[in-house]
Amino acid sequence: MERERKFILEAIELSRQGMLNNDGGPFGCIVVKGDAIVGRGNNRVTSTNDPTAHAEVVAIRDACKNLGTFQLDDCEIYTSCEPCPMCMGAIYWARPKKVYYANTRSDAAAIGFDDSLIYDELVLPLDQRKIIIECIGRDAAIKVFEEWNSKTDKVEY
Repeated sequence: MERERKFILEAIELSRQGMLNNDGGPFGCIVVKGDAIVGRGNNRVTSTNDPTAHAEVVAIRDACKNLGTFQLDDCEIYTSCEPCPMCMGAIYWARPKKVYYANTRSDAAAIGFDDSLIYDELVLPLDQRKIIIECIGRDAAIKVFEEWNSKTDKVEY
């Protein structure tokens, strides 16, 4: 576990540096392949006015750019806090083999980063959610899906 401890401490240090630089909240993340760090990120939500600029998303984007791929097969993610629902979605799309985290979602909630609303909303039917979600234009949109389905030169993911 010495290897893993070294990498989680690196993610934690990124969280500290981002916080001290006023980049955003106290969250840091690295992506590791083998014994090399291939991606780094810290929360940059407030400094970039981007609500998706969470540490995990920034690190995944950096790793994918550095590796020249859209999937992180054979990679591990080390993050200073249990990933939020958005970051978990990004992690699942990136397909790393393992995620290590330090602080828990309860620890994050205790300092003002409470994702319980999102977790609660995701299990509700669409018509019961706080943000209205309505399906329109499906008759036109489905045609594009049909075109994708028959496209012979697509890159599947």
